[in-house]
Amino acid sequence: MRALLFERNLGRFAASRIASAVAGSGHGVGVGPLELAEMEPPALPTTDWVRVEPRLAGICGSDLATLDGRSSRYFEHLVSFPFVPGHEVVGDVRGGLLDGKRAVLEPVLGCEARDIVPRCDACKAGRKGGCERIAFGRLAPGLQTGYCADTGGGWSTGLVAHESQLHEVPDCLSDEGAVMVEPVACAVHAACTYAPASGARVVVIGAGTLGLCTVAAIRYFCLPGSLLAVAKHPEQRRLVLELGADQVVEPSGLMRAVRRLASSLALTGAGGRIEHLAGGVDSVYDCVGSPESLEQALAIVRPGGEIVLVGMPGAIKVDLAPLWQREIRLHGAYAYGTETRPDGPHSTFDLAFELVAAARLERLVSAAYPLEHFTEAVAHAAGAGRRGAVKIVFDLRRKSRGHRPVEEAQ
Repeated sequence: MRALLFERNLGRFAASRIASAVAGSGHGVGVGPLELAEMEPPALPTTDWVRVEPRLAGICGSDLATLDGRSSRYFEHLVSFPFVPGHEVVGDVRGGLLDGKRAVLEPVLGCEARDIVPRCDACKAGRKGGCERIAFGRLAPGLQTGYCADTGGGWSTGLVAHESQLHEVPDCLSDEGAVMVEPVACAVHAACTYAPASGARVVVIGAGTLGLCTVAAIRYFCLPGSLLAVAKHPEQRRLVLELGADQVVEPSGLMRAVRRLASSLALTGAGGRIEHLAGGVDSVYDCVGSPESLEQALAIVRPGGEIVLVGMPGAIKVDLAPLWQREIRLHGAYAYGTETRPDGPHSTFDLAFELVAAARLERLVSAAYPLEHFTEAVAHAAGAGRRGAVKIVFDLRRKSRGHRPVEEAQ
């Protein structure tokens, strides 16, 4: 099979970082650790596993951070090398109950996939993202498919999956809609697990794939009193309003916008610059995970308010004095599982399928590339916002001489 293989190679990491810096993208342009390879398909670990032939596989922000060596060293013991990236996947199932069907991959490799009995407490409770055994059991370490040497990943023509990881795609949903289900599930989990109170003032920082999906999820599943989004680029600002934000501002205008929204007093520094607010909004969803975005969140949330860290952070240095003095609650929102709704518990993925269809989130797929053009694909994904794009995917359905824009992909 053909696959983009990620090798642990410090020299190639260094070259990738240099390429990224020279390009001035900030991250994600260097592809030094990747190579297009012909390799044997991964073995089926047990009879509960099946083969999946990817149709589309997304490029995630966490993939970009991994490629250019900017992801946290915290993950070093939670991955195994060499691995094939790609955890946002829709593909054709070969074998098992869904044989011949299209399915979306739920990539977390929890106790059930690892054939661990008894299950850990998190898996028993349906919180697969909190599994305590992601480095144990029948599989090599790997918190998700796409970071595990034994499973393969979506950036290939074949991977293996435990049957519990697969969700059948309804006939009415396109491949482009289906490939959005996994990132949308992450946003749904953040919105439903840390749902703002009815009438709350909410801010979403960031308008990449995760930020746009989080805005859509909050608007669809919650009842915010006001929803303000922060977006850098014109196309992001257009989309975020279509998906449910009441107002959108650029990062430089966030403090003043929240000051007006919350009727808050402002503490100013040199030159009259607003340093932070005396009051603020009730909830902030940080979909970036940078030092700057977390500092902004801490500066605009009210005393006793909540910050939900949705975007994957790295090793960052942030002054946590406001967290302490203002008794702010800081939550992480990773992956998915079972969400509690007014009508009972629901699979995060079931809710994600519903939201993708209701909000037409297939439109966020901007371009599709064949594996052979992985350098261009990664560069496009890294510069998606400034290039007026959102989600960039690999297309494994047929060979292409170059990327296909969204109109042709759909």
